[in-house]
Amino acid sequence: MSFAPAAGQPRDTTIHTDSTGLEQGMFDLPVKDGTIAAYYAAPQGKKNAPVVLVIQEIFGVHEHIKDICRRLAKEGYFAVAAELYQRQGDPSTYTDIPKLISEIVAKVPDDQVYADLDACIEWAGKQGADATRVGVTGFCWGGRLTWMYAAHSSKVKAGVAWYGKVATGHGPLIKEQVLDVAAQTHAPVLGLYAGQDGSIPLDTLDALRDKLAQGNEAARASEIVIYPQADHGFLADYRPMYREVDARDGWQRMLAWFQRYL
Repeated sequence: MSFAPAAGQPRDTTIHTDSTGLEQGMFDLPVKDGTIAAYYAAPQGKKNAPVVLVIQEIFGVHEHIKDICRRLAKEGYFAVAAELYQRQGDPSTYTDIPKLISEIVAKVPDDQVYADLDACIEWAGKQGADATRVGVTGFCWGGRLTWMYAAHSSKVKAGVAWYGKVATGHGPLIKEQVLDVAAQTHAPVLGLYAGQDGSIPLDTLDALRDKLAQGNEAARASEIVIYPQADHGFLADYRPMYREVDARDGWQRMLAWFQRYL
């Protein structure tokens, strides 16, 4: 098992989900300019499973993201996670988070991500998944992109965003923020946030709630949940900020959200 060096050494709270009853593994995802690496996990022998796109943290598709995919597959979903900034560099070679952000993450344009996520849906459909039932979930960097992609793609039926920025992004290439697009989302999004997260001010979440309340039907169906005692990354069981009670609650909320809309 390989965790991103920049994320630190895995802790004894790290969850390891086995692959019993699953089809899973790395593969080359066809995209418009070639292929990129990706990981999938799906219930063995099950056809027409709903698709869930899993959008990485800044650390790339390392073991935690793969484990998330396996957890979702155990719940009956066809989960796919693509290395969304492979073209910009390899996050597994970094030990320093600010350097990782400035040299790789900040150089990833949203349009590139959208096209790669489109490719994930197309690929999953060709493997026998139900590409008309698409959910998306993401963490930190991927939490922001969950909102952005739900507003971009009419294929998305439900989103669950974990602690992603809503008023800013990473780097100069970001032209739109969650606050700019959330009111016109194509799918209801459940946002899960931490009350102690210094990187996502609570007033920006208040502003997001206001935007959603004034938006379209899917926006008005969206929800924001704040865990008062949690800090950023509270689902990341391999890191010090993991908060089990809130992680478990958020996970159950996510499953209920996907069950409702997919």
